[in-house]
Amino acid sequence: MVEAGVTKTPELPNIVTIAAEAFKETGFAHYLIVWENVIFSIIIIAALTFTAYAASRKRSTVPGRLQGFFEMFVGGVDDFVCGIIGKNGREYVPFIGTLFIYILCMNLVGLVPFMKSPSTSWSTTLALAICVFCYVQYVGFKELGFWGYIDHALGRPRGIIAFSVFIPIMMFVLHVVSELVKPISLSLRLRSNIWGDDMLLAVFAGFGLKGLPLLLFNSLMAIVVSVVQTLVFCLLTTVYFTLLLAHDDEASHA
Repeated sequence: MVEAGVTKTPELPNIVTIAAEAFKETGFAHYLIVWENVIFSIIIIAALTFTAYAASRKRSTVPGRLQGFFEMFVGGVDDFVCGIIGKNGREYVPFIGTLFIYILCMNLVGLVPFMKSPSTSWSTTLALAICVFCYVQYVGFKELGFWGYIDHALGRPRGIIAFSVFIPIMMFVLHVVSELVKPISLSLRLRSNIWGDDMLLAVFAGFGLKGLPLLLFNSLMAIVVSVVQTLVFCLLTTVYFTLLLAHDDEASHA
């Protein structure tokens, strides 16, 4: 339904919009539409929780397929994070690994009939980016200490630069601006790519059988984009940690 003066983005029907249509003109339908992305996020979290429980319930020395898959996944994330941060990166493998599998599932679930990618909503991706922002700042204070963090924000001024007021203040302002921009750019990049792919799928699906080749091709491209955007999100998160921990390593070797 398109309201007067409002252009509705093409979107495939999903279980929430179908349920909302069944209860249209009721408060429950409005509730479903408003919380649509949260509902799909909860479904994904429940599925991942159940799968993780099933994989770890009967651990054995000789792993089954599910346990073996998760062990291979954790090993891959560990190599990825420690390869960038170094040996200290292992502490952040659970956080980045959870981000990876959750974002990947959110991106891909839109390819399942009657489901929707929650990552097409900026509120979802912005919430994830804010979690990354807060955790990175927490790690900064924890690893560097209060004055070490302030020193990092000032650009670690040394020598004659330390006695100038303008350059440290300018570096501090640039640091604050760059930190505030990070979650916005991180969330918009992920949301825009997944939203664009899902919109194209809806447009091609509207062509009927004539649009089937385009639909299949775009579905394959959507899988590639989902994996790439998940990797980009996690790579940038790892880089944010690296920028802080590099100072920590320098301080420990000083």
